[in-house]
Amino acid sequence: MGQETSCGGSDGLFLCAGGAAAKCQDAPGARVDWSGCSKARLMLTGEDLTGTIFHRSLLTLSDFASSKMAGANLSETEISRTRFEGADLSKADFTKALGWRANFGQANLTGAVFSSADMSRSNFAQVKAAGANFGKAELNRSDFSGADLTGANLSKAELARVLFQSAKLIKTDFSYSNLSRARLDGLDLQGANFTGSYMYLTQLGGANLRR
Repeated sequence: MGQETSCGGSDGLFLCAGGAAAKCQDAPGARVDWSGCSKARLMLTGEDLTGTIFHRSLLTLSDFASSKMAGANLSETEISRTRFEGADLSKADFTKALGWRANFGQANLTGAVFSSADMSRSNFAQVKAAGANFGKAELNRSDFSGADLTGANLSKAELARVLFQSAKLIKTDFSYSNLSRARLDGLDLQGANFTGSYMYLTQLGGANLRR
């Protein structure tokens, strides 16, 4: 007979006892399974966490700066005020994650998924996010200054008051998104899709709107 496992819910997170809890004591490393674990205030800068599973975990106020986290699963994870500056998060999964004021500055988010995530007031300045999926994400008041969002999907996203200064937005999909009061002035928007977007007081002065 295997060890019995019991789980309980708290604030939308599911933390388990018994055999499942034992994995939460595993040392950090590539492909470790920390799903459902409470790991707030971790200090794991420069670590190899490639493919690590953080699904439905609690990672608030943690520091993953410059860590290798390609392909990591952070879906439905709480990452508010967590630091990912300069981290490799290519193809990482943040679906339905909650990350108010998270810091992704200069991170590699190429092909990452933030579908239906709430990342309001977060820092995405100078990220590499070509082909990333932010569909239906809450990104109000976030900073994407200098970000590479070439071919990224921001359809149906909440982008009110978002800063896009000096960002690369060629062929970016903004269809049916809320861009009210967003800053798009002076940018090259060739091939960008604004079908059905809400653009109340959106700043477009000097932008290239050809094609």
